[in-house]
Amino acid sequence: MSSSNFVVNYTIPNQTLSHEEYSERAISPRLRGSAVSVQSLVAPSSRRTKGPILDEPGFHVLREHLIDYPTGENLNDLWGFGSMAGICLGVQILTGIFLRMHYPASTRLAFEAVEQHMMRDVNFGWLLRYFHANGASFFFIVVYRHIFRGFYYSSYTAPRELVWLSGIRILLVMIITAFLGYVLPWGQMSFWGATVITSLASAIPRAGPSIVEWLWGGFSVDNATLNRFFRLHFVLPFVIAGLAGVHLAALHQYGSTNPIGSVVESRKVTLYPYYFRKDLVAWLIFRIAFSFFVFFEPNAMGHPDNSIPANPLSTPAHIQPEWYFLPVYAILRSIPDKLGGVLRIGRVFARMRYLPFGQTGTFRHGNFRMFHKRLFRRFAGICFFLGWIGAKPVESPYLEFGQVAGRLFFLYFYLQVVMAQLERGFPRYLLSKKLVFPRTCWEHHLSV
Repeated sequence: MSSSNFVVNYTIPNQTLSHEEYSERAISPRLRGSAVSVQSLVAPSSRRTKGPILDEPGFHVLREHLIDYPTGENLNDLWGFGSMAGICLGVQILTGIFLRMHYPASTRLAFEAVEQHMMRDVNFGWLLRYFHANGASFFFIVVYRHIFRGFYYSSYTAPRELVWLSGIRILLVMIITAFLGYVLPWGQMSFWGATVITSLASAIPRAGPSIVEWLWGGFSVDNATLNRFFRLHFVLPFVIAGLAGVHLAALHQYGSTNPIGSVVESRKVTLYPYYFRKDLVAWLIFRIAFSFFVFFEPNAMGHPDNSIPANPLSTPAHIQPEWYFLPVYAILRSIPDKLGGVLRIGRVFARMRYLPFGQTGTFRHGNFRMFHKRLFRRFAGICFFLGWIGAKPVESPYLEFGQVAGRLFFLYFYLQVVMAQLERGFPRYLLSKKLVFPRTCWEHHLSV
């Protein structure tokens, strides 16, 4: 039978169409509201072969969580720093893999390999190094901005405790990874920074000296220390990526917060294309700022002493870590006792982890809490002040300023708990005075 004699008829309620008539009607804009669906009349095998790859098994997770995920329509630009942090993590992992191919974990060769071989002999090695070094600083800028947004809008409150706790774990692993990477160039500040920070473990009673020797792999910071620091620095970014997956899964369990703390399900929009285009603007601005530092001021965020080879016989006049460690470093050195300083550092992260469980007030959102904005502004100012103190020598009056600022830093977390208790009793106080307020609104909060 020839193909010219083969006729296909499509049966539609109350009428029968030939192949040519059906094609004309199927593509006609006037029939968009009709019940006739072109896709429903196509064989399943052809739909699978011609469909997008994101519909295939395994890829639908990407579609559900990165493309079609429903999100509140009122998110502002501050909610874009999470995706920007993911981009920074990808840049760090990618550049780190290529730098690892040219880095020898040896105290005799490390400094020359970083400062000379990578910069002069490797094609675009200077670009990889400056991308990686400045990428670490920008990574912390984005993450700190992301955390401060959580502080301001109280994003740590129920039911998003796991989101906050996983984020704190990511921050801890980031700090450890950045410290290990700071040692790898084996400059003067790298060597002495590793010596000072690892010596803090000696403050642990009885087991402290043995722990320090175990960290060093000997009786001082030497080749064994550099080897294990290098391997840990290469592995931990993948741990961060895994924790980021947990963080994202916990976030999508209950959805993101928003500037007003309320989401109407019927007013949600998809991530793509709405927030993808909005975040794209922030990514372009980030790229401009990042490129400026990479190509014009590549060493602006580093310490000049780290361009000097490590010398165990010459101690720098002022040992200080990278800028993103300075607030914590200022709190650490403000305590004369070494064990007290280590305990205070642990207290910083313990207070941050306790925030979701201490916030039990009636108002869960930062915009509607009493004095919350004023407290947050002072807290942010204290953090910047501690960073400035950490870059100063350990002498008067900077030592005293650091002690006062450290107390004010912890006072913020205590006041958060106190304000939550006051907010808990505030609606009952208003109702007891028989003031005129919408009672149904307060009854909902009193039942929480």
